[in-house]
Amino acid sequence: MEAEFESGNGSVACPCCGCLTVGERGAFEVCPVCFWEDDGQDDHDADVVRGGPNGALSLTMARRNFALHGACEEAFVYNVRPPEPDEIPADGSARPLPEGAKVQRVKRMRS
Repeated sequence: MEAEFESGNGSVACPCCGCLTVGERGAFEVCPVCFWEDDGQDDHDADVVRGGPNGALSLTMARRNFALHGACEEAFVYNVRPPEPDEIPADGSARPLPEGAKVQRVKRMRS
């Protein structure tokens, strides 16, 4: 998923979860929705493990983890939050949160 989508506040889509949370692609910002650190990796090299800020994760693995756990890596489920309404692309291109992660996040936010 190339990050061509932009929100009203200037954020672009995170390459992992697809939410509009990244101010600039490749600027090493950490997405608060999935905890992926955007090092510029995208669809063309999604299967490559680059090391660096995302360790042993490829973007493909991070996307699978997000689909299963709601974070780029299961260990980070307590570091993430649900997307704000303005962070969800109008075209529906963001990856859906798994139901279990939604429940876990609701409990965490209320404590």
